[in-house]
Amino acid sequence: MNGADAAVKCLEAEGVQYVFGYPGVAICPFFNSILNTDIRTILVRQEQNAAHEASGYARISGRTGVAAVTSGPGAENLITGIATAFADSIPMVLITGQVDSGQMGSDVFQEADISGACESFVKYSYIVRSVQDIPRIFREAFYIAGTGRKGPVLIDFPCDVQKETLRSFAIPDAVSMRTYRPTVKGNTVQIRKVQKELAHARRPLLCLGGGVHLSGACHQVREFVEKNHIPAVCTMMGLSALPTDHPLFYGMVGNNGQSTANHAMNDADVVIMVGARVADRSINRPAVITENKTLIHIDVDPAEIGKNAGPNIPLVGDIAAVFDELLKEPAAADYSAWLDTLELYRRRAVHEKAAEKPHQRRAGTVDPRAFIRNLTQSMEKDAVYVADVGQNQLWSCENAVIREGRFLTSGGMGTMGYSIGAAIGAKLAAPGRQVAAVCGDGAFQMAMMELGTAAQYDIPLKIVVMRNNTLGLVRQHQHLAYHDRYSVTDLGGGPDFAKLAEAYGMRYLKLDREEDTESIIRTFLERDVPVLLEVEVDPDEQA
Repeated sequence: MNGADAAVKCLEAEGVQYVFGYPGVAICPFFNSILNTDIRTILVRQEQNAAHEASGYARISGRTGVAAVTSGPGAENLITGIATAFADSIPMVLITGQVDSGQMGSDVFQEADISGACESFVKYSYIVRSVQDIPRIFREAFYIAGTGRKGPVLIDFPCDVQKETLRSFAIPDAVSMRTYRPTVKGNTVQIRKVQKELAHARRPLLCLGGGVHLSGACHQVREFVEKNHIPAVCTMMGLSALPTDHPLFYGMVGNNGQSTANHAMNDADVVIMVGARVADRSINRPAVITENKTLIHIDVDPAEIGKNAGPNIPLVGDIAAVFDELLKEPAAADYSAWLDTLELYRRRAVHEKAAEKPHQRRAGTVDPRAFIRNLTQSMEKDAVYVADVGQNQLWSCENAVIREGRFLTSGGMGTMGYSIGAAIGAKLAAPGRQVAAVCGDGAFQMAMMELGTAAQYDIPLKIVVMRNNTLGLVRQHQHLAYHDRYSVTDLGGGPDFAKLAEAYGMRYLKLDREEDTESIIRTFLERDVPVLLEVEVDPDEQA
């Protein structure tokens, strides 16, 4: 076999089902070899979306996503998708074709130092120098991507190495890397400290981050919450770790979060951060969770603990493993008074929301918040909801009803155009589940070429485009900060979504009257077929 054959056999050994990518001469040996396997290749329409589709697949399947593109501009186009995955700790292996080894560093046609360019947002990167190293490199890449704090790993694969003949092929049975030994089991002494703290707490609170999903720990966390009657809030990436209508869940924290959740963070005497970075979008003032309270930080990545806020009890370990231990001994404390207080906050928030003066919408537009509530309440209980970035993301975080399903979005990097690619990957990972992508018309136009991918592979993509003919969140900022001096946020009124849907073989629906909401949603969801739903939103609607 040659190097490309060896790489493909490594993918088979890892159980890879899909490779998302775009070919070119420098990666052609690899794509030629993959024809001899059952691995399905998905041709994207732009390389950034290869990473987004691999991300959606990884987040729903729980397996490492794989993307492969060619050298130079192909690899460079992948960078934003890699950075997006790195910010949200999504396990991926990215394979980039490269010019021949002897030409590297000579500025030849379509050469780019992709390893150097991606250094700050990959967990690790390899340049394959010897064909004999391929089994070890691929084995290590999947191990690094899928363990510890998960994330993307890059393999830069020179074309001549792909063609070179192997003398022997053997995948290592195990990986042993002196410089990479992630901690899985939490320290027993620290776990006992957490249990002791909870036994004496009066107002404890869990703050759930994206690490709960990455660890596959939603079941353990929910059992812990219910067993001990401890309330929980979440970060944006932690949404759907608990059902949004769970009686012990009080919403998302942060500037764009719910008031009840933020009150809970302020008033708690013990805060347990679980798989969350304590980043500015969730906690804009770290002092809030360190003053007059005990901070417990649980994370598989020791570099995150103490980076933004110093915890009283740091606990490094895989979240599922840590909560397995915590569940062995109940907190045995009464938090009923604290729960009564939080219920008071919840009722007050509902009352304040009802008392708000309604926005006077333009004719021919609908309330995006009510639409999202109606849509998600109508979706199946295990559905996957993929929110893009912008006002639609904030409306979705506040109003989406997620029961046993998943809420996906780009939280760390905030990459517009994420949702369509991620929804394609999610649907391939779980073809039997409802998957809907919700985006603004700005984000849609960054990724609408992927309708071609969905059509080619018969992926019944359901897309909601919230149309206000503007870059809504930036326009909102210009309204508040620059006193209505709007600059480069007008999208100009196009395109014709009905014609786009027809061009790609999708059913087209339009919602511009509140009274039609239920019937339109019913039609949108009734069959597992591709549908593009245009929802008219007032450009002055605030998030």
